[in-house]
Amino acid sequence: MTHAPDTQSNRALYGIADLAEAFSITTRTIRFYEDKGLLTPQRVGGQRVYTEADKKRLALILRAKTIGTKLSDIKTFLELYGQEGEGRVRQLEFVIDMTAQEIARLEEKKAEIETTLNELRVIHEGSKARLAKRRNTAD
Repeated sequence: MTHAPDTQSNRALYGIADLAEAFSITTRTIRFYEDKGLLTPQRVGGQRVYTEADKKRLALILRAKTIGTKLSDIKTFLELYGQEGEGRVRQLEFVIDMTAQEIARLEEKKAEIETTLNELRVIHEGSKARLAKRRNTAD
C-alpha cells in the first residue's frame, strides 16, 4: 500500500511494507513493536494501516532503541504523552531523569574503560620492552 492520502481526513496512510522500507527494518520488527504495545495501527479489511503519527512514533522508537533505551522505558515515555499531549511536561521530566541516569552510567563505564586501557598499555609496553631485552641478550 503505497502511501496515499486518507480521503476522510486528508492524512497520509502507510502499509506495513511502506514503513519497513522507509526505516530499513523488517515488517517483523514492526509487528514486534505492535505486540509490545508501542504501535497500534488501524485495521482496514484486516490490513494494518499506519498514519503519519504512527510513522513519527516508529521513528522515535527506533531512535530510542539506537541509544539503548529499554522497550519498557520507551513505552512509559509514549504513554506519558497522553491523548492530546497533555502529559508533555511529565514526558520531558521522564526524559531528563532517564538521560541523567544513563549519562552517569556511561560516565562510570567510560572511567572503567580508561582504567583498563591504561593497564593494558602498561602491560603492552612492558611486554615489548621485555621481548626487546630478550632478543638483545640472545644475540
